[in-house]
Amino acid sequence: MDPHELIVLGVLVVAVILFITEKIGIDLIALLIIAALVLTGVVSPQQGVAGFSDPATLTVAFMFVLSAAVLQSGVLRALAPLLSEQMKRSEVGGMLILMLGVAALSAFLNNTPIVAVFIPIVVQAARSAGISASRMLIPLSFATIMGGTTTLIGTSTNILVSGIAAEHGLPAFPMFQLTPMGLVLLAAGTLYMLLFGRRLLRRDVDTTGLEERFGIKDYISEIELLPTAPSVGTRIMDSRLVKDMNMDIIEIRRGETVFTIPAGDMVLQAHDLLKVRCDVSHIRALNDRRQVRIHPAQGVTEGGFPVDGETGSHGTKLVELVITANSPLEGSTIREADLMRIYRAVPLAVRSREAVLNQRLEDVVLRAGDVILAEVRSHYVERLRALDRTSDSPFAIIAEQDGAIGFDKRAAAITGTVLLAVVLSTAFGLLPIVVSTLAGVCIIVLTRCMSMKDVYDAIDWKIIFLMAGALSLGLAMSESGLADRVALGLVSLLGGWGPIAVLAGIYICTALLTEVMSNTATAAMLAPIAISTSLAMGVSPLPFLMAVTFAASASFMTPIGYQTNTMVYSAGRYKFTDFLRVGSPMAIIFWILATLLIPVFYPF
Repeated sequence: MDPHELIVLGVLVVAVILFITEKIGIDLIALLIIAALVLTGVVSPQQGVAGFSDPATLTVAFMFVLSAAVLQSGVLRALAPLLSEQMKRSEVGGMLILMLGVAALSAFLNNTPIVAVFIPIVVQAARSAGISASRMLIPLSFATIMGGTTTLIGTSTNILVSGIAAEHGLPAFPMFQLTPMGLVLLAAGTLYMLLFGRRLLRRDVDTTGLEERFGIKDYISEIELLPTAPSVGTRIMDSRLVKDMNMDIIEIRRGETVFTIPAGDMVLQAHDLLKVRCDVSHIRALNDRRQVRIHPAQGVTEGGFPVDGETGSHGTKLVELVITANSPLEGSTIREADLMRIYRAVPLAVRSREAVLNQRLEDVVLRAGDVILAEVRSHYVERLRALDRTSDSPFAIIAEQDGAIGFDKRAAAITGTVLLAVVLSTAFGLLPIVVSTLAGVCIIVLTRCMSMKDVYDAIDWKIIFLMAGALSLGLAMSESGLADRVALGLVSLLGGWGPIAVLAGIYICTALLTEVMSNTATAAMLAPIAISTSLAMGVSPLPFLMAVTFAASASFMTPIGYQTNTMVYSAGRYKFTDFLRVGSPMAIIFWILATLLIPVFYPF
């Protein structure tokens, strides 16, 4: 291997390790890839940053905006009552309607915002139907994944592979080139979930309230400040209770007056009754020093925290906040997120992956899919719901939508028409897709369906940076000859059994990689190898590129391989083994169908 091949191989190995371990963000990994390739001379500076202006990257950015415009209109939330009624009639019928409806939306809109919108819809519909939300959230995620494979704009991976093909002098994918195979996989996946997959999902019915699900009885207490307490006469923000005990004061009762979620500059007085979130051992230590007197926590032992409801006369609600995949809160600690000051929400617990965390919350780092249990002033909940309807919402709220669902008919009509025009103009070859999506964004802004600030907020910049870095890595693999070397090795290993065996090998390698790292990065790494493999075998590159495209989205076996799986992981209170148990048979079915049918739809 020449030096450039060794450098690219080293960058590739380090990138894969960083993607899998998630030690740093994917956007920073992408920038490091570009910097390493440029500084070592593998690619020129112009080639290194060319990914940022690549039509595929720009198209993905514009599609984020169009998707956000449609979702911001509130049209999808109007479907909540229909879904709830269908689930009450039949679990199978509800799952079918959910999966087909979400798949149809995912074919033309970005997957992650669809899931962010549908998580609270599905949770509330499932609860009203008397079934566990975990019965529906994995099907929700899988349906968005499958729907995204049916059109060119269904997911950024499709657009990326099409762009790589164009860079190698091959025809870009037409709008509906993926549709025949995508529909077969969608039908097979839906039937599998209805007939077999749902039997592998847990059957527990979620009848407990939020306090039982998060175990808040163990760390919500009510204490009375005695006159000898050092905190008497000090501001909340300066008190030793808050500083030394990692305590959050949720409410203060002073005589007949109740202060809900009090401000930090409020001065504490003797005999104040404080409802606090704190480790019970800390409270006992205070009690032993006769600084406080512990009272039975009102509303905790007697059920004063009803699910998503009013806490008596105290004027607060408990809500669950699900961190979305592109949330600005992702990667921040609870302290850095400053939920109490910004959103008037007191975090009581965090459900992260498989664990419920309720101690030292200030240091908990938030990840996509984490669920925060928070107590919020009742009048502020509606403001949070309004925020949830915006394109840049930091979380999706799992709460009973007892108010009117925001639905802007004018915005829905305009954004729907624009999206249809983009699809048709691209499908009939009237405009390149990057031009049609750009024009669509301009119309959305000119008609005031979105502001330019909304446009910037709607774009998932992590994905844009990742695509730019991935394109540079793919170019380096081709320019250095590493892709050709890997392709020759693959052909020598499997070529004796014919091109179908090689296609099956490329598919399964892509599918396994995408289970543990970004699907976009996986596609960027494997697409150049797929093209080199076809050249080595003297056959059409299209079926190999299709294998990479479909396999890169076929992440069903782990909750970390695809963003939508990560989002429903904590919201559905799943375990890692739930995805492995339900998703493994589907992954095998998709592998078999892809191996047999890709050569039929896309001949060698």
